[in-house]
Amino acid sequence: MRTARRYIASEIYRSTTAVLLVLLGLFTFFSLIDELDKVNESFSLFSLLYLEALQIPTRLYDLLPIGLLIGAIIALAGLAQRNELVILRVSGVSSAKLLFMLWLICLPIMAGAFILSEFAAPVAEIKTSELSLKYLGKANGGRMDTGYWFREPDPAGNSRIINIASMSESGNVSDINIITYDSGTGQFLDFSHAENGFFKENILTLNNIVQTQSTVNIEEALADPQAPVGAVAKTVSIPSITLETTLTPERLLAGELQPERMSVVSLLDYISYLDDNQLQTNRQIVALWRKGSYPFTLLVMMTIAAPISFMQTRRGGASAKIFLGILLGVGFFMFNQLALNLGMLSNLPAWSTALTPNILGLAVALIALYLMESRRTIKDHSKTVRNHAK
Repeated sequence: MRTARRYIASEIYRSTTAVLLVLLGLFTFFSLIDELDKVNESFSLFSLLYLEALQIPTRLYDLLPIGLLIGAIIALAGLAQRNELVILRVSGVSSAKLLFMLWLICLPIMAGAFILSEFAAPVAEIKTSELSLKYLGKANGGRMDTGYWFREPDPAGNSRIINIASMSESGNVSDINIITYDSGTGQFLDFSHAENGFFKENILTLNNIVQTQSTVNIEEALADPQAPVGAVAKTVSIPSITLETTLTPERLLAGELQPERMSVVSLLDYISYLDDNQLQTNRQIVALWRKGSYPFTLLVMMTIAAPISFMQTRRGGASAKIFLGILLGVGFFMFNQLALNLGMLSNLPAWSTALTPNILGLAVALIALYLMESRRTIKDHSKTVRNHAK
């Protein structure tokens, strides 16, 4: 049994590796063609190739489930075509045992996916964002036309909104606007504009600040319409100022990255920051659940490959099974994205949005295996009855 598992594992690993190399090559090539028009004097072809190389861990993370499905189908279909699976079945190995064997084979892939998800892909994505900021003036995340927006309490208990027009590598920022207002009454307190600044841990240092401070109580001024109108604000210039903030360079980059590209530790830290400042965390929580269910997705892909590969070869050659596997992989990816979008729009629980496609895929695959095993048992019983009758 151990020898058979090792042999099947080597076939699946080899086929999956080949499929992933092909998919990575295709997606990298198409992305390279799409980005060629950005090459100029400040953004060389070498810089573009470097950015594309940094995208390989992220693409591998995205393509691994589909690559595993197609690779497992190719390997198992080849074994079935050479009647090697039939030999295992005749020797008393049931579909359930074969499926358990496939799950054991999937464990090293799940471990590799964890390393890829938590270490390689986030580091590569952060480096890609930093270089995109350096070469192109923008990162890969969802930057608004007005820049990046953050909200947090200040040390005095007031609320402030920080708007950063642009960021550069190493936590440097420029064109910063800060609006401070009383968190209890909502009264405007001051507006500050700084030319540039930089983050170091939880300290934001701003340079060349122009600050407009409110000098009246709005409620009192509006309560007496006969009161004389005086100056409502004053403007002061400040060469440099240091602010305590809950933001860090890591959280700045977290605002740049898609939640799915962050590690679990960074994602939990960013969710904590958003919760502390009463900001929406739906997308981040869904991303956390999806990252947690990612190893389960690989297990589902291996389970889906099993009934397709166990089908009799005379009902369709290996090419038909591979084509069916590609259709199922693309269909599962589309259904997964549809579930994500519907879950976000309908405000469904994060766990249901992340787990529903996997649970449905696993259920369909297990039912197919059960039906195949039942039909095989009935055929074997009928054959035994006919032999006894003769």
